[in-house]
Amino acid sequence: MTSSAVLLERRGPVGLITLNKPSKLNAWDKAMRDQIVAALRDYDRDAAIGAVVMTGAGERAFSAGQDFAEAHDFDADRAESWIREWEAFYGTLRRLTKPIVAALNGTAAGSAFQVALLCDIRVGHAEVKMGQPEINSGIASITGPWIMKEILGMSRTIELTLTGRMMAAQECREIGLIHHLVPRADVLPKALEIAEQLAAKAPLAMRLDRAWFADMTEAGFRQTIDAAIRAHRESYASGEPARKMESFMAERGHALGGAQP
Repeated sequence: MTSSAVLLERRGPVGLITLNKPSKLNAWDKAMRDQIVAALRDYDRDAAIGAVVMTGAGERAFSAGQDFAEAHDFDADRAESWIREWEAFYGTLRRLTKPIVAALNGTAAGSAFQVALLCDIRVGHAEVKMGQPEINSGIASITGPWIMKEILGMSRTIELTLTGRMMAAQECREIGLIHHLVPRADVLPKALEIAEQLAAKAPLAMRLDRAWFADMTEAGFRQTIDAAIRAHRESYASGEPARKMESFMAERGHALGGAQP
C-alpha cells in the first residue's frame, strides 16, 4: 500500500512508514491517519516484519500534527468522531505486537509529539523540537497530557501543556524523550539499525512485553478518550478553536490550510 501522503518500504525485517506531505510539514488529516493505521496493521500481520520505523519526508518536520484545514470547521459531533479516530490510531500503536522506532527528522508537534511518545524508541538530531503547542491554537489538550504524564510526570506535563512551548532536542534528550541524538544524516540509518536489532529479539517475549505496557495503562487510556470527547465537544461547540487557529496562522503569515510550525 502506497500513496502520495504515506510511503511504505520494506528494509529487510523492518517496515518503514514515511509521512510524505513536506509542504504541509507532514501534518495529517483523516485520510492520512487512516493510511498510517492500515500500514501499521498490515506490518503487524506480516510474519517477515519484526519491527516498524516511522519517519517524515523533508528536513523540517517529522509531523506538525493536526492539519488545520481539516480541524477548522469541526462542530461538536465531528469533534467526537475525530477523537474516535485518535482512539483507533493510538490504540493501534499501543497494541501492535512489534516494536516501533520513531526516526525524528524534524519537529514533532501536538498529536505528532504524542505519536512519537507512543513509539518505543526515538532517534533525533540537534535541530529537532518536540512539544504540545495546542493551547496556542485554541485546541484543548487531553490525550497529550495523559501520555506525557505517564512518561514525564505531572509537574512537567502541566508546564508544557499550559505554556505550549516547544522543547529543543538537548532538553528532550536530557529528560528521556529522545533516546539517541545523532547527526541529521544518521537519524534514519540509526533508527533502522535499532529496529533491526529489535526485530531479532524473541517475538513472543516482544509481543508479551508490549501487551503488558498497554495493559498497565489501559484504564487511563479509556478514561482519557472519554474525557477528550467531553472536552472537545464543548470546545468546538464554542467556536474558540476556529478563532484561535485563524489568529495563530495569521501571526505566522500562513494560510489556514497550512500546518502548525
